[in-house]
Amino acid sequence: MENRNSSTADKELLLTRTLNAPVELVWEVWSKPEHIAKWWGPTGFTNTISVMDFQPGGKWTLVMHGPDGTDYPNESTFVEVVPNKRIVYEHTSYPHIIATIDFEDRGEQTGLTWHMLFDSREDFIAVAQKYQAKKGQKENVDKLEAYLTGIK
Repeated sequence: MENRNSSTADKELLLTRTLNAPVELVWEVWSKPEHIAKWWGPTGFTNTISVMDFQPGGKWTLVMHGPDGTDYPNESTFVEVVPNKRIVYEHTSYPHIIATIDFEDRGEQTGLTWHMLFDSREDFIAVAQKYQAKKGQKENVDKLEAYLTGIK
């Protein structure tokens, strides 16, 4: 049985970044499928979003297309949506992850905190090694930054 008081540091990814765009714009590119399809995923990936029901309980279904032609189906359910403040989604396809994205209004900038909690240390290690999850998360935010610069 897992000790509920134990740290989760061995099964989580955490990334913080200050984005040079106001929170309303950052929120828009996270919350609208026509935007997120253009920047989501690591470098070289493209996306096909079939469902993005952006509300608590809503489904998010997409296929990430890798640069080598491999397709990665993803299914998630939005758990919490607080405009300009927070998005929580449960990634229900493997690996199971609870992702929390917090947005901090800093005027013409936005503080972004993206936390991903895996079910187990084993899942985290497997994904981190096989898919280079930490590098991918950083590249994802790099692509978000570049996208924001291009539409401001």
